[in-house]
Amino acid sequence: MAFGGFNSGDSRPLQSEINMVPLIDVMLVLLIVFMITAPLLTHSVKIDLPQASSQPTQEKPETVSLSINGDGKLFWNNDALDDAALPARLKAAAEQKPQPELHLRADRETRYQKLAEVMSLAREAGIEKMGFITQPSSEPDVR
Repeated sequence: MAFGGFNSGDSRPLQSEINMVPLIDVMLVLLIVFMITAPLLTHSVKIDLPQASSQPTQEKPETVSLSINGDGKLFWNNDALDDAALPARLKAAAEQKPQPELHLRADRETRYQKLAEVMSLAREAGIEKMGFITQPSSEPDVR
């Protein structure tokens, strides 16, 4: 046995040396592992990749501003529009490639019913991107 026991009947002296055999075994195993993996890390394959000189073009879709005033009148990009012509305009915008973004502006006094109808017509026409434009309040709301 490498170490002395706790038995009082054992007359052998205690051994104060460290057993080096397990440490040498671990060191040799690590040496072999590194000898096998080191050549694999330095091996590389040279490939001539093509170089692209042009940048991809990003087509920014145009935006269409559809405004509704307090009386329920419609404005397509600041041009007056009657209710009967709105579905045709929305359908034509939905068929464009890339499809324009619809920015919906509504006056504070606009009835929600009118706003819901316009949103429903836009969805039926196939408009995929719709956003709401608001104007921030100039004075803080203190309650």
